[in-house]
Amino acid sequence: MTPSLFDLKGRLALVTGSSRGLGNALARGLAQQGARVILHGRDLAQVEAQARAMADETGASVEAVSFDVTDADAARAAVDALIARHGTPDILVNNAGLQRRAPFNEFAPADWDALVATNLSSLFYVSQSVTRAMGERGSGKVVNIGSVQSKLARETIAPYSATKGAVAMLTQGMAADLARFNIQVNCISPGYFKTEMNTALWQDPAFNQWVEKRTPAQRWGHFDELIGTLVYLCSDASSFVSGQNIFVDGGMTSVV
Repeated sequence: MTPSLFDLKGRLALVTGSSRGLGNALARGLAQQGARVILHGRDLAQVEAQARAMADETGASVEAVSFDVTDADAARAAVDALIARHGTPDILVNNAGLQRRAPFNEFAPADWDALVATNLSSLFYVSQSVTRAMGERGSGKVVNIGSVQSKLARETIAPYSATKGAVAMLTQGMAADLARFNIQVNCISPGYFKTEMNTALWQDPAFNQWVEKRTPAQRWGHFDELIGTLVYLCSDASSFVSGQNIFVDGGMTSVV
């Protein structure tokens, strides 16, 4: 193996849900490896501010785009416009996500619909538009962001677990259909990381203690610990790897 296998210099990456949190960290990791990055979020002013800050920090080319990933027509139009302006992405990272918590029998149908739309349907809509163009070119990398809940359930988040389990299976289905176009599709499933979406959890001393005891590494993950796996799946080093769900979880899903 040579370092060039992991080289992302000049490659164009679209990262959905990247104006803050985990998605922002993933986008920054790609930018630090030389990729040209397109940040995405619903608040254009916020995304543009983040793009400027990331460009200043990394020296990479960083652009901003805003559209509703849960609207099929809006996603298609936005991706078409993005391709017309910047070219077809070499890399798509489907990170946009949502969490809602409630006991199963009390879970509101509207919250179920929002989870499915954001965590699953959006991935389908954006991926279809991007991979059509990737297919025409004959190459591409898609990385879907799953969760330990792709494999493990926990009380009050059954619908979230269902969407992340579906992401893992959609990853396999996409890999089956898109491999013929030299498009590799894989999933990264993080364990417990201190994100804005789970602030209530990591600020709870009892839950914090549970995570540390439940995880063989005995701690929460750090955002930077996802970057190596992401770079591998976005680079030529993974040219014969597709349909995989890689858990970056400190060993949590490997033990009882």
